[in-house]
Parts: sequence; structure tokens; C-alpha cells
Amino acid sequence: MESRRGPLKSAVPSNVVSPVRRCSRTACGRPAVATLTYVYADSTAVLGPLATYAEPHCYDLCAEHSERLTAPRGWEVVRLADGSGPARPSGDDLEALANAVREAARPQERAAGAGGGGARAADPMEVARRGHLRVLRSPES
Repeated sequence: MESRRGPLKSAVPSNVVSPVRRCSRTACGRPAVATLTYVYADSTAVLGPLATYAEPHCYDLCAEHSERLTAPRGWEVVRLADGSGPARPSGDDLEALANAVREAARPQERAAGAGGGGARAADPMEVARRGHLRVLRSPES
């Protein structure tokens, strides 16, 4: 490959460079699967799933090094669940969401049936309620 200054020389061919993050341990080239962070104020090492972005004060570790991790004397190691797959909503979650949407679509019926008392009188922005969820009126309307 030629440039205006002359031929470019690279120590590593570009087809060898991989977007996969590698283990931070010296001389370990395995792919990283977990991120280690230290909370110095609590004397705690937190090992969790691989962070979305590489952070300067975090360490990415391969499976072997994350399993063998130990902390200094007096420190605690907290291992967070790895969530090895994308979290899928359960059927109950989807049904609750669908019910909340249905209920929010008919706020006038609910307000008339409830007699207009209770917490809604204190909060004029609240249109409907289901458990701890509230549907609020848009500020423009």
C-alpha cells in the first residue's frame, strides 16, 4: 500500500486485528467474558458480565481468570449474575403490560366508575392507576 510519504509498514496486518476484547491479564490472549471493578471505599472487588464499553479503571477477564479470581485479605469479591443470554420477558410480564395498555386506553370509563375520589383528586395529572403504575395526562392537554 502506497501513500504520499512512501510505503506504509505495519507491524500487524489489518486482517489480524479483531474487534473482540481480550483478557487484561498479562500474556493472556483469550477473549474477555467478564469485567472486574474495584470499590476501594468498601474493600470490594465486583466481577460482573462483560461491560458494554472498555473503561480505563476496569479489567476485562477471560473465563479462566474470572473463575480463579481472588481478592486481597480483608476484601470481599461480589460476583454478579452473568445473564448469559438476553433477558426475555416472561408471559406474566407481557400480560401485565398488555393489561396496563388496555386500561390506559379507557381512562374515562374508569374515572366515572370510581366516583372521582381518592388519590386522583390530589393529583390532577393522573388518568389511571394499576397497582404501583400510573398513567399521567400529557402536560399539553
